[in-house]
Order: sequence, then structure tokens, then C-alpha cells
Amino acid sequence: MKTKSNKKSESGLPSRPEQLSGNTQTTAQPPAAPAAPVTAPEQAKPARILPYVNYEERQKSRSLPSADVLAHLRRWYPQVYELAEIVGKWVWVTFPEQPAENVRAGLSQIGFHWNNARKCWQHPCGQFATEGSGADPRQKYGSHFAADLKAA
Repeated sequence: MKTKSNKKSESGLPSRPEQLSGNTQTTAQPPAAPAAPVTAPEQAKPARILPYVNYEERQKSRSLPSADVLAHLRRWYPQVYELAEIVGKWVWVTFPEQPAENVRAGLSQIGFHWNNARKCWQHPCGQFATEGSGADPRQKYGSHFAADLKAA
């Protein structure tokens, strides 16, 4: 019966019995994987703070007429106003690439929503539709860019 040896080596650490017995016979084992380098613990990432959107005000803003929505865009988001397209009575904004988070939050705050099928931000301007007919609304209602209109 083998007993566990609690003898300590010269370093002061307990040794395994095979180390103490002088047994130099080794068994074929795959080499151990190299130990991962010891690094400082990863710094905790700061919590992501999302821009505030007042959803009660957002819901009210969804009933604004297109002229008011465009006036808001012209004043607060002039670059977005340049991209605004009027489709029927709705306002659509299609960006060439994803806009900054604060711009997306601002659009959401004034009543826009993201339409994943058309890949654009849309504002219903009080003309709510539950589901489209499948046809392109630009063909059905016509469209033009707000920036193309002459300021009155």
C-alpha cells in the first residue's frame, strides 16, 4: 500500500512520491501545452450609456405633420435634412452608412423608426399604416427630396 509522502523538497514545497524514489523512468506522454503568458487582469470595460429617449414624447411626435418634422431636421440635424426624402406624406431618411448613436437617438426621439426591410428611418407624419401592400410606396405616392424644395 502506497502512502502519500508529505516530505518537503529543498524549496519547501511538498514533493510527489516518484520524485523522492529516484525513479527516472518516464512514460510517453504528449508534451504539455505552453502555459499562457501571465498578464495583468483585463480592465473592466465601462458600461455603455445609451442616449436617453423619452418614449412618451416620441409617441406624440409621430403625429407631427411632415412640414414640422422637416423643420426640426433642418434646424437640429442639417446633414440629415439633406438626406430626407418625402414619400407620400411620410419622411424617409436613408444614410450611406450607419449614423452616430446620438443621431439615431435624436431621430427616434422625434418619432422616426427603423424599417429593416427598406433600410431607412421613417417618420409616419400622422399617417399610420399597419402593413404595406408590398409595392414600392415611391411608385404609388411619388417622392422627392426635401433639400430639393426651395425654401419659402
